[in-house]
Amino acid sequence: SNPPKAWYRSKSPMDKFLLPRERTVCKNDAPHRTSTFELLITYFTDEQTRTLFAILHTKRITTRQRPASGMADKLKASVQGELSSVHKTASDGVKSGAYMYPIKGIFYFLGHKHLWKPFVSKLIPTMGLGLAVTTFMFAFTYLPQLAVLLFTSGPLAVVSTLFLVLSESSALTMLLSKALLIEHSLLDTFDATLVARGHTALVERERQVKSNKYGDAIQRLGKLASKPFSKFTPSALIRYLMYLPLNFIPVVGTAIFIILRGKAYGPQAHARYFQLKGMSGPQRERFVEQRRGAFTGFGIPATLLETIPIAGILFAFTNTCGAALMAADLEQNGETSPELKERASKSQ
Repeated sequence: SNPPKAWYRSKSPMDKFLLPRERTVCKNDAPHRTSTFELLITYFTDEQTRTLFAILHTKRITTRQRPASGMADKLKASVQGELSSVHKTASDGVKSGAYMYPIKGIFYFLGHKHLWKPFVSKLIPTMGLGLAVTTFMFAFTYLPQLAVLLFTSGPLAVVSTLFLVLSESSALTMLLSKALLIEHSLLDTFDATLVARGHTALVERERQVKSNKYGDAIQRLGKLASKPFSKFTPSALIRYLMYLPLNFIPVVGTAIFIILRGKAYGPQAHARYFQLKGMSGPQRERFVEQRRGAFTGFGIPATLLETIPIAGILFAFTNTCGAALMAADLEQNGETSPELKERASKSQ
């Protein structure tokens, strides 16, 4: 028998052979929509041939679906891997107890008055810088941010924007003051804390340290033997500005902002320790990666403390004390690799 007539709606002559496009055929003198597979199979009456077409058609559909399934599996595996990494970092941070060092730094700083000298000497200029930054932020960024937060926070936008601008001003003041005003004061605080904890030999690798007869730990510090690591780079400011829009997302966005900054803050706070140990760039990266949970655990509460308006400058010094206390414990517990110990012993 002759095959049924068909009218193809495709523009290309080859399009009619593609599977499984729908076609309109005349069935019992009435239009009927059917697939190309059904159309082809009407040409064959042999059962084996019809079965073969059915198998090929099924495999074609299965093959078409595989890439999407594979992509979904890859995405699922990537998400699971990221969650596993976050869980491991959080678990290691809790087990290490490093999150307590910013708190220990507060009590240690307040209990050792000789450590106040670098802080007091920079207090007035830093407060002046903070006032200028806060005034600028309220004058030029309050209203634009309020307009954005009106869509996310509703009636609470006024209060939310107030705290957001204060937090941003405090963070920006910290970045600028560490770059322009207090970098060397923080360095003296770090070294003096190590000297007070009995790690004079470690500090002597990079600066002169006088004997005990010269007074307290601050008075014993002499000239630097080499230029310290710069804690401020343009990339730090760019990174901060990139993370800033996260604060427009209520609660969750601010939490992510603090975590990301805390992850970077931990290693930055210990840059002086890495220099005293004579670590190269790859050695620092390996050292930090092996203790990622501990450094992140230190960085998150330290970042939170420094974002507190007005008091942020004080917590910058207490966090430095906390970082030095953590470094002293790392030394005391012997958590330095054997090659670094050998290298340090040769330099003495």
